[in-house]
Amino acid sequence: MDQEILNSYSRINHLNVSRETFMDFEYYISMILERNEKINIISQNTASKKAIIDRHIIDSAQIIDFVDLTSNTTTDIGSGSGMPGIIVAIILKNMNNNMNVHLYEKSFHKSHFLREVSEKLNLNTKVFQKNIFEIKNLETGTIMSRAFKPMPVVLDLVYENFSKYKNLIFFMGKNGKRIFENSKKKWELEYIEKKSLTSKDSFLINIKKIKKKN
Repeated sequence: MDQEILNSYSRINHLNVSRETFMDFEYYISMILERNEKINIISQNTASKKAIIDRHIIDSAQIIDFVDLTSNTTTDIGSGSGMPGIIVAIILKNMNNNMNVHLYEKSFHKSHFLREVSEKLNLNTKVFQKNIFEIKNLETGTIMSRAFKPMPVVLDLVYENFSKYKNLIFFMGKNGKRIFENSKKKWELEYIEKKSLTSKDSFLINIKKIKKKN
């Protein structure tokens, strides 16, 4: 792998990401670009290698510090093309962590793509081609939500459909502060906030406890 590619990932060097992990990222990107010529796996606006690295890979990889590494599973509740779920699974594989990553995606084509990537990269994932809103009593370690549904909708989903979990990670964009403050009017949240590596206007929220206000 040439130095230019490694430099593209420089913002996640502090995660001690291995060379093998970078190679898996590169293979995954090539699969996305190839499939995107036939169906929209990701938006055409970010369908270039540089954009995928900058906007998706690094953005997804930065949450590994928030993932509960002692649990048996972690869950991506709206996986789409696999970010963050596939990215987290790649990192876990190269950490020799056997946690199973559950990927929920109701689209047939995207679910098929997630299974294909998982098989090619030998990832420890389980893909559910289901509408997660229709499934009750879910149990997991970390829950990940990136570009899925608005925060209030996801909080309701987690509160109603998950009977057990360790924490919930949100990716928040430039309107995130307003959305987060409005959400706190309805919910008591125990959380940690962290600035995003990919945008000065974005941030991450790691929520440990959720309780509805009276």
